[in-house]
Amino acid sequence: MTKPVGYYTSSTINDGSLLESLKEQYGQTFEGMTRREKLYLISAIAIQLCDQAPGRCRDEIYTVGHQINSSLPLHDREGLVEALTNQIRYGQSLSVEELPMKQ
Repeated sequence: MTKPVGYYTSSTINDGSLLESLKEQYGQTFEGMTRREKLYLISAIAIQLCDQAPGRCRDEIYTVGHQINSSLPLHDREGLVEALTNQIRYGQSLSVEELPMKQ
């Protein structure tokens, strides 16, 4: 059983926010959305957050992304989305200054 959207966000009941409106339209766990629609929203949000993050990706990360999408089974790719989301939200990440330098 999945938790309601409010568990993960700062929305509160009857706060008039976009999240409140989305919950009313699609349900507390967005059960009124298809799998494809949820994946699209994940993609759209991730692209925008990536664009706002400082620095740039190392070239090797683009290769890693291709390897993940071409080699890993669906359940592992879904697991990676969950793991990376938790690491971004609750974990530590290297700063741009800490990235290893290419020789």
